[in-house]
Formats: sequence, structure tokens, C-alpha cells
Amino acid sequence: MQHQDPQRENELMMTRRHLFGKSALGVGTAAMASMLGPDLLATPAKTKGVPGILGSKTHHPAKAKRVIYLFMSGGPSHLDLWDYKPKLTALYGKNLPKDVRDGQRITGMTSRQKTLPIAPSKYKFTLQKNNDKGVWVSELLPHTATVAKELCVVHTAFTEAINHDPAVTYIQTGSQIPGRPSLGAWLSYGLGRMNENLPGYVVMHAKSRHAEQSLFGRLWGTGFMPSDHQGILLRSEGDPVLYLSNPKGVSRKDRRAQLDTLSAINRQQHKAFADPEILSRIKQHEMAYRMQMSVPELMDLSKEDKKTFELYGEEARKPGTFAACCLNARRLAQRGVRNIQIFHRGWDAHGNLAGEHTSQCKDVDQGSAALIKDLKRHGMLDDTLVVWGGEFGRTVYCQGRLRKDNYGRDHHPRCFTVWMAGGGVKPGITYGRTDDYGYNIAYPDGTPMRPKPDKHKWTPGTMHVHDLNATILYLLGIDHKKLTYRYQGRDFRLTDVHGHVIKDLIA
Repeated sequence: MQHQDPQRENELMMTRRHLFGKSALGVGTAAMASMLGPDLLATPAKTKGVPGILGSKTHHPAKAKRVIYLFMSGGPSHLDLWDYKPKLTALYGKNLPKDVRDGQRITGMTSRQKTLPIAPSKYKFTLQKNNDKGVWVSELLPHTATVAKELCVVHTAFTEAINHDPAVTYIQTGSQIPGRPSLGAWLSYGLGRMNENLPGYVVMHAKSRHAEQSLFGRLWGTGFMPSDHQGILLRSEGDPVLYLSNPKGVSRKDRRAQLDTLSAINRQQHKAFADPEILSRIKQHEMAYRMQMSVPELMDLSKEDKKTFELYGEEARKPGTFAACCLNARRLAQRGVRNIQIFHRGWDAHGNLAGEHTSQCKDVDQGSAALIKDLKRHGMLDDTLVVWGGEFGRTVYCQGRLRKDNYGRDHHPRCFTVWMAGGGVKPGITYGRTDDYGYNIAYPDGTPMRPKPDKHKWTPGTMHVHDLNATILYLLGIDHKKLTYRYQGRDFRLTDVHGHVIKDLIA
């Protein structure tokens, strides 16, 4: 039996209704194809990049070209890493005053405790000189302390979510409810890709000894946007991307022929049904084909010199470590990937903070500092925004039994620390202040804010998660109020109907 041409077979399967639908859409589809450009061609594109919805013009001049987000999933303790509170030593074991808690809800893990005993940090802090009053850094972060002059340290980030999944979903997508596009998806949608052979959004999961929390694909997904804006997960073992390699017996030429045929069928389907997701499927197939050549070279660290590995440490030679992910982040940034996100799990220290945070900081400290130094020596720090932080902080009171050599802390959304570097933020500054307990955001004189800050109206000296995302978008040239996507009759945006650009942080 003679095989039919696949495209002809598809045409023969059309119903009468499909035929009329195809005819009605023909002129419009042809016009659309001419506008969508090289990203939908069956052959590799010849342009250097693929523009987003904003084209070549951003809402205002961008200070950063790209962002590298180091996300500490689980909630690192600001009290043990960044927010130095020496007055707590004299309050060891005493119950947290009711007026400090001020009625704030707490999790079910500590709600049944008869007391909430204050647990001062067991770690030493040193004041690192920066460009203003200096920043206190824990002994757990000796490498990060060496780049204090590059950091913009924000002590007053806050959120409403008190549990991990909604809190991580909130800071990643602007909503505690799953289903919204992630920050990286918004950047891809608005700004497009700088390199046709690599995705605009790449995600890596660094290995951790305490990886308790799960991470879901929706955290770097597209929600209701076309799926070609989603983050591409790079793996540390096997193929860097699933199904990157061709099966045995399939050559690159064979693969090209398969994609050409599949692309032709998909175009026919799009003419028949006008489903935009079909166009996204074509884009993804073409990106996968290009990545077969670009990704293996990217993941090959053998050409990095000795000084680079001295900077990142020997851990960088081990695939999947945080240091290796940071080194790959610099390589991705060099090759034009606009948004790079490294997730490091295991910061949920409810009962063994001394053991777990010591291990976690050992994982991330040198890599974080090396990334900043490496970007700077390559002349890339000025236009690369680096962000470090988690979904919330941890409580000043102890969860469970209090011991001087060890203790646990519960979730604390009311204030936590995030730092940024490069990419147009002021280097060497601290922003915001918390009270003497590290429990509430405070005014500059140390008086706790009453009532607590509200996401609906920005208060100077504070940074809600919407404000953080609005500021990140601003640094990349985007007005968070103008970058919208219409879905189900409503214009959505990353910051929902909130968000304030914190100009005090911008150089």
C-alpha cells in the first residue's frame, strides 16, 4: 500500500464543516503568518532574537537586560542571617509580648503552644562596610559578606500568605491561587528572547540535603498564557532537558524532516481551529530542535578556567550543586537568556535550625557571592539583576522546646529579608527597619507600624511581594500597570491591582 503525504492525509480527514471553517480563516491566517515572523518557520530562524509583545521598545529605558533569581524555598531565617537583634539576648526564653504579636495569626504548628518563648540567634554577626551605614551579616554567610558593597538589602519584605505553597505561588505569580503566569512568563511575553537558540526563561533545581517542600511546574509556568513562555527546566543528570537527544537510529536530518511534516500538519490544524496553542506547539518544537545544538555546549564546563572554579569552589564541578547552577546561570546570561531562576529547597527549619541552616548556607553562600563577582569581572553586573530571598521569614519565638545550642522557628510573613544586586539597584545600601524583636516592620525610629503595612497602599520603608515584582519589572523597562494579558474578559497583570515601584532602591 502506497503511503499518502501526511499533509494530504490530514486534508482528506476534514469534514465539510472544517472545510468551510478553513476557507473563512484562510485570509486572516495568511496575514497572521506574515506577522508572527521567524519563530514559526519550519527551518531555523536567522534573526538574533525573538521580540515579545512590546517589540523593540520598552515602556521606559531599561536598567537591566536580564534577571537571575536565587530562590530559597522554605523561608530562610532573617533573624539568623541578616536582621541582627542584639537586645534579644537579654530576653532569652521569655514569652513574646502580646502587643508585639498584635493579634497576628500563627500556624497550627505553634497555635497550641502555651508560650511563645523568645529565641535569640546563636550566631555572631559582623558589620560589613557598604556605601551607607553598613549591613550586618551572619557568620553563616562569610562569602556573601565579602560582596556587601554590591548588595541592596531589604529588611522589610512582607506577604499575607503564612504557609509554603500559597506563599511561594504568591511571590512567583502574584496570586496565592494557582493558575496565574509566573514572573518569567511575563518577562518572556513582554520582552521575548534575546537568543533564538535558547529559551528566554530557564529554571534549575539545586541539590539540597533538606529538600522537604515540593516544587510544582506551575511556579515557572504560563497559567493562561501560551505555553511557549513557560520556563524550561534544566536537569543535572541525563539529558539537560527531557527528550533533548534523538532516539537511536534517528539522525538530525531525520528529525528535521519529522518537524517539517509535523509543522505542516499543525498549520493545517491552526487554519481549521484557530487555536493559538497550536502556534505555541510549533514554536516549542522548533526551540527543542535548536536546543539540541546549543544546550550541550552550554552545559559543558570543561572550558572554564581554573580561576573560575577557585571562585565558585570545587562544588561547582559537581552537576546539580548550587554552585554549579550559579556558574551555569552566568553562562546562560552570557548567551542571552533573559530570566534564570535557581530554586534551592530546605529552608523550613521548624526544629533543627542550627543543623539545617548551617548546611543550607554552606550550600549557597560561596555560589551566591561568586556569581556576583563573576558577573562583575565579565562586565555584566551593571545590566544583570540578581535577587536572593524566600517566600517569608521565620518567627522570633521558638517552635517546640527551646535550647541554647539549637531551636526551631515557625513561618513568619510579617517581615523578612531579600537582597538584590546589580541591574540598576543602588549598591551597598540597606532599606527598611524592623522592631527590636524582628517581628514587625518599624518606622525609622524603631517604633512598630500600627496598623501593619497594607498591600493596598504603599508605606515608605516597606516592600510587599507585589512591590518587589513591580520593581523587578521596572528595572527591565516594564511598567507593571501596562503589561497586561486579556483572559476571560479581564486584563490581568503580574501585580494584580496592586504594586508600587520602590524608587529608593533604584540607582
